[in-house]
Amino acid sequence: MSEGILRKLLLAIALAGLATGLAGADLGTGWTPGTIWTLSTLPVIALLAVSIVRDFMIGRVGVDAIALVSMSAALLLDQPLAAVVVAVMYAGGSVLEDYARGRAQRELRALSDRSPRIAHLQVGGRLEDVAVERVEVGDELLVRAGDVLPVDGVLLGETAAIDESAVTGEPLPRHLRQGDRLFSGTVNAGETFRMRATAMARASTYAGIVRMAEAAQTARAPLMRMADRFALWLLPVTLAVAGLAWWLSGDPVRGLAVLVVATPCPLILAAPVAFIGGVSRAAKAGVLMKGSAALEALAGATTAIFDKTGTLTHGGAELIGMEAAPGRDPDECLRLLASLEQASPHVVAAAVVEIARTRDLALSPPRDVREQRGAGVEGLVDDVRVRAGSRSYVVDDAETPLWAERAALRYAGQPILIVHLTIDGRLAALFFFGDSLRGDALDTLAALREAGITRTVMLTGDDSDAATRIGETLRLDRLLANADPAAKVAAVAEERARAPTLMVGDGINDAPALASATVGIAMGARGATASSEAADIVILTDRLKPVATAVAIARRTRGIALQSIVAGIGLSGVAMVFAAFGYLTPVAGALVQEAIDVAVILNALRALGGGDPTARRAIKAGRS
Repeated sequence: MSEGILRKLLLAIALAGLATGLAGADLGTGWTPGTIWTLSTLPVIALLAVSIVRDFMIGRVGVDAIALVSMSAALLLDQPLAAVVVAVMYAGGSVLEDYARGRAQRELRALSDRSPRIAHLQVGGRLEDVAVERVEVGDELLVRAGDVLPVDGVLLGETAAIDESAVTGEPLPRHLRQGDRLFSGTVNAGETFRMRATAMARASTYAGIVRMAEAAQTARAPLMRMADRFALWLLPVTLAVAGLAWWLSGDPVRGLAVLVVATPCPLILAAPVAFIGGVSRAAKAGVLMKGSAALEALAGATTAIFDKTGTLTHGGAELIGMEAAPGRDPDECLRLLASLEQASPHVVAAAVVEIARTRDLALSPPRDVREQRGAGVEGLVDDVRVRAGSRSYVVDDAETPLWAERAALRYAGQPILIVHLTIDGRLAALFFFGDSLRGDALDTLAALREAGITRTVMLTGDDSDAATRIGETLRLDRLLANADPAAKVAAVAEERARAPTLMVGDGINDAPALASATVGIAMGARGATASSEAADIVILTDRLKPVATAVAIARRTRGIALQSIVAGIGLSGVAMVFAAFGYLTPVAGALVQEAIDVAVILNALRALGGGDPTARRAIKAGRS
């Protein structure tokens, strides 16, 4: 029998005994209400004694001992009604705590419950169902409609619709094209497609998420450990106050009333429920926290440090400008370029094709394609000879037209890539690609400042011109350019000496800096394994706004935990004083304490929700 079921059974026994005794039922000789209440209390005392001994054997001492003392004392002082009421309140509190923990852990537990287990492996011309652990890198898999993707891979079919809500919190499916990356744990929301595995199950994205979720449920935050320390001294304080009340009044029942109102302690109920609720709330927003300690550390951070490339910026080739020759249609130039680039694996090629598709340009299949790595590509598009790439590859030593020189001067000194396009041997257009700022970067920094971040810093390996261009746009407090991994670690250490810091990065070279910050946050959507492993928190979406969401959730969760602890201890202390002066009987004290416990747990469960306006705005921004 599980402990949860046993606690419910004991609650049922105590409730039945209380009701039967109050009804005054005559069950035969010797079965007085007092006897019934006593017998109903003894099973709760027995289970509690076993639990206390078990905890003591592993070095833990909690305030549950107060419940044991109060029930035992009530029976010894011939107060069986008080004993059974305490038994009902204690067993009911345990069941309520089980419910609260279960509700708070539901989102994290759902991650493990939906782990992929079966893969449809294509072997030769036949299909074979195998356990996901048997999938090897390079295997070709079939993913049917509604299937959970078993491993990470790439799309072999032309298109696919993927529901990533369980992993990233995104409510709408993503529409992917051939060659796009696929992540385990997501769901095929469209037609059947084929994929090629790029990682084994244990090394895939979803397996890592499950491991981190399991760690999140077991790790203990400093505030939770502080609650345990409070519990240690609360036991002797309670016994001392109860003894003093008995000694001053000469009435042992007063001492019993003091014990009752201190049973059990809301201190040890509030913090775990609130922190598990906060971690669960963050998981729903696409933010995976590696335990309650990470959440509490994030709540205390006042300085935010960002890597530039891939974090504040897209980290890829973004079209930031184009110039067509006089008489040329810019959209037609882009269409021809994108049609040709369909045959190239270069990162710029993927960006060009994506831009053309977003503009609804009809692409044509290229023919007779030849590519020179690092220089460019050429081929036939609609019977037109198209060549694209560097200036030396495309136009060689030919004189650059005046329109092209003027266009290039606009980007002089900036870290950009220029793609030259010729059509039938004549320069037709220039395309300028750079590392552009994320669209949500400004909103994210504004939300962070509203959430309590007072200082923002950017670290980058780029030169000072590129860093200054981004820094001025974002109004950062400090910029550090030309920074290698060692310089980033030194800068993080310097900032951490001033105040608690959070560090956000996405690349392998950011891992040391993430590990050295008070709390490291990895942009994990692109599969940067090293940075994700080094970080305390992983953002599962390819956006920056969830960083602000995480800070808002962390601050609110810590606030709720502290509220619950302070209010619970304060109210219990007031009730102990009233009991010591005889204003609360043991039975009334038990009812008052149960009301306190229920209020504390309900307050702690608020960590599962949206919360105050600042948190709601930040959370809403993180999901938009």
